[in-house]
Amino acid sequence: MRLLHTSDWHLGRSFHGVGLLGAQAEHLDHLVEVVRGERVDAVLVSGDVYDRAMPAPDTVALLSQTLERIVDTGAAVVLSTGNHDSATRLGFAAGLLERSGVHIRASVADIGRPVLLGDVAVHPLPYLEPALTADTLGAAERTHEAVLRAAMGRVRADAARRPGRTVVMAHAFVSGALSSDSERDIAVGGVAAVPADVFADVDYAALGHLHGRQRVTESVRYSGSPLAMSFGEWRQRKGGLLVDLAGEHPVVEEVDAPVHRPLAVLRGRLEDLLADPRHGGAEGSWCQVTLTDATRPLGAMERLRRRFPHTLELRFEPEGAVAPLRPYAERVRAASTLEVCCDFLGHVRGGRAADDEERALLTEALTAARVARGLADDEGGARTAGAGAA
Repeated sequence: MRLLHTSDWHLGRSFHGVGLLGAQAEHLDHLVEVVRGERVDAVLVSGDVYDRAMPAPDTVALLSQTLERIVDTGAAVVLSTGNHDSATRLGFAAGLLERSGVHIRASVADIGRPVLLGDVAVHPLPYLEPALTADTLGAAERTHEAVLRAAMGRVRADAARRPGRTVVMAHAFVSGALSSDSERDIAVGGVAAVPADVFADVDYAALGHLHGRQRVTESVRYSGSPLAMSFGEWRQRKGGLLVDLAGEHPVVEEVDAPVHRPLAVLRGRLEDLLADPRHGGAEGSWCQVTLTDATRPLGAMERLRRRFPHTLELRFEPEGAVAPLRPYAERVRAASTLEVCCDFLGHVRGGRAADDEERALLTEALTAARVARGLADDEGGARTAGAGAA
């Protein structure tokens, strides 16, 4: 049994205002060829198939065409939802599609019902928001670890009833893995990180959510996203993982994705960057440029784009400055949603930080917004956009 482990396609995403759908189509062309050339039995997509709960029509069309092409190779497709996906929309017609070899798991009710591929049972776990799923799963606490342990209890109960291999797909942040600045915070509503031993006793855990391809343990791995989603990922090699389950232990091989346009991160004084021949390779790249001039140069972006026409982000961090002059978006990028709210509260009232009672109230409000968004999906999506804005 050969599986192609992928995740975090984020179809429909933009990169600093540049639409990625063309680059994503190129990657999916490559993926189909890998499936055909490597005789893959099943393609696993561990969440965040779409970048938003309400994808655009051309994004939906790209996914539809890709699924048809993969099934035409003779391979099955198994998809589970991520925190960016709408369970209702991605799960539409799942029962009908399953007859064609496309298996979508978006519901808590499906946990414990595997996709059977020969002697391999694949258990796709949908993204489990603790506030929405803890009671249904009978979890001990409203945390990511508790709901995943409860879900894995159903998986192990099924595995005990059948021989063969067990593969789990999940969308989560596992302790010990490295994150980047392009993954949406999932901490509100429960502690985000879960220990790797949640996935003990299964032959392979195909994880999604983190965009860097990495090994947590020999059998617990992230495939990473097929395209870079932020300049923080500029050094990462993107692609998927080819998993061979023929032997006693899984054999995992990295499969690199084509690079539509490389990323470059440049730093220095404007005149130096424009003249230095060492930066020739960045002339065809999407560039993030940090200028260190003592004073902000006039027309900096226009001059940079004469040499680096695909410059997308310009920062200023003057040498000798007391504090880096960073835009607000950069200052809050590494902060959680709760921390951003608390910082704003402190700012508008003259520096007095949020106390424990106020932090608890904000946590309750943010969790309620997540619950409202989930309920909106179940009711047909009428309130999804508003809840997301909240």
